Amino acid sequence: MFLPHHCRAGSVSEGSQESIEVAASTDPAACTAWCLARTRELGFAAAGVCDASPSKRSGELRAWLNGGRHGPMNWMQAHVDVRIDPARIVPGTQSVLVAAARYHDGRPDARCTDEIVGGTAASGRVARYARGPDYHRVMKRRLRTLQRELEAALPGTQGKVCCDIEPVPERELAERAGLGRIGKNTLLIADGLGSWTVLASYFTTARLQPTPRADDGDPCGTCTRCIDACPTGAISPWSVDASRCITTVTIEQRSLPEPHVASKVGDWLFGCDICQEVCPHNQPTRHSRRMGVDQAWDGRSAAFALRDVLQWNQISRRAAMGASALTRVHAPQARRNAVWCALDVLRQNPQHPLRQDLESITADEGDDPQVRHAAKTVLEMIR
Repeated sequence: MFLPHHCRAGSVSEGSQESIEVAASTDPAACTAWCLARTRELGFAAAGVCDASPSKRSGELRAWLNGGRHGPMNWMQAHVDVRIDPARIVPGTQSVLVAAARYHDGRPDARCTDEIVGGTAASGRVARYARGPDYHRVMKRRLRTLQRELEAALPGTQGKVCCDIEPVPERELAERAGLGRIGKNTLLIADGLGSWTVLASYFTTARLQPTPRADDGDPCGTCTRCIDACPTGAISPWSVDASRCITTVTIEQRSLPEPHVASKVGDWLFGCDICQEVCPHNQPTRHSRRMGVDQAWDGRSAAFALRDVLQWNQISRRAAMGASALTRVHAPQARRNAVWCALDVLRQNPQHPLRQDLESITADEGDDPQVRHAAKTVLEMIR
């Protein structure tokens, strides 16, 4: 169920406090109506409810993992039984409330390298979901408020709030809860919101009434823009090879990435939005702008100057990023990514000052081996 508003979290009103009494009636429909209204007050753009039945895509998940398409994300092989049967998250789970926050309205970025390639401040972009505080904390904090209130109204019920870290099939649950449909790039496409959303879920032993699910039809039709636009060819219909995904390479890849993949990151320093940028469902419209964007995504850390990143250590990296979702990226990874982004600049201007930076890195035997290897490879590519 969609909750059209300007995505601004509000304080608890007297009316919403009184409405907890409605939830306490234990009527599933009344409880669901209260939960959906409360998610709106808490700042979510959409929410819905589904049961906690097992995934219908267990075969696809196992085949994807067995084929190594999870790339370096070995943690995805753990707790497969929970991913397939999300009710195991909390014993006795009957219902799952899924909520979405909207972090972008579709307006395009200017490519950082193209605009200033002749200068000295060429920058690398950050995927839009990370342009703000750590969304895991933002989303969980909001849903835990709902959890506390509902469980106080329904003594004996219990639950757990999850957001991206726990092994649950959030996109499938969101689809079942009526938030939208999964597109060819494997992202949830919500009507009116597109795929510019992050998801959180609340697993509860309370019995809620499921909301109507979206039409089972294909949201993409004959469109293949995301597949055609992916620089590394990571996307096939309804599947992504994470080992070739720029987001995986720049955020999850701890070891040396394959040069034929890393050389195509362009100006993406952390993450990638290309498949979303080209999606027809995500193009900016008057309606999409009226829907607004969650204020938590305040645009901080949208881009970083590559020459600055090349000088980062753990302290300066932490100071630059702050409490963002990118704190998992260590300084050597960030510097390695900046080296590969520099390739995009140097291909257009081989004498850019970044070249001297890379030459200095290769000459420093005490520098991080991964950063030096990337610098040597990039310099060889532009000779």
